[in-house]
Amino acid sequence: MIPPPNVTGSLHLGHALMAAIEDAIVRWSRMRGRPTLWVPGTDHAGIATQTVVEKTLAREKGISRHDLGREKFVDEVHAWVDKYGNTICSQLRRVGASPDWSRQAFTMDANLSTAVLEAFLRLHKEGLIYRDHRLVNWSSKLKTAISDIEVRGRGWGWGWGVRVGRGAGERKQKKKKKKKKKKKKKKNESGKRN
Repeated sequence: MIPPPNVTGSLHLGHALMAAIEDAIVRWSRMRGRPTLWVPGTDHAGIATQTVVEKTLAREKGISRHDLGREKFVDEVHAWVDKYGNTICSQLRRVGASPDWSRQAFTMDANLSTAVLEAFLRLHKEGLIYRDHRLVNWSSKLKTAISDIEVRGRGWGWGWGVRVGRGAGERKQKKKKKKKKKKKKKKNESGKRN
């Protein structure tokens, strides 16, 4: 599977380089007679796609995702992806990538969503992942939890600026003591040589 680029974007040099490397490996494998499958696809891009679709709905229809409800909003996302989401795959075709285009996938496709759900259920059953009450990054604008990567840190908030272990004052004092010891040692050594 191509590590799926976000559906909201277009190819950049990093995508093109990765696709070229993957394509070379896949073609080499095929030339050696190995059965090789390279599946193309795009990622739903979660918050990025949601934001683009919400802005479009607000601009064109004057409504929000809350006015639509979950199912209709997901339908709007799929309609947007159908209309604009093929940009990356068409760029990969123009670059000459050779995946099996008949198997093109999108991370919100029903079969992939079912597979992800099944994987999470198995991991939970085996105790490898768990569910708990935890602090999350809540977006009051999007009214949803967002990942750490999507948060712009300002140095305020939970866990930031908390010192563990020695405080800054203690460290400065310790450094000063070390410097004094070094100076004293050098002075003693130079006095012994004379």
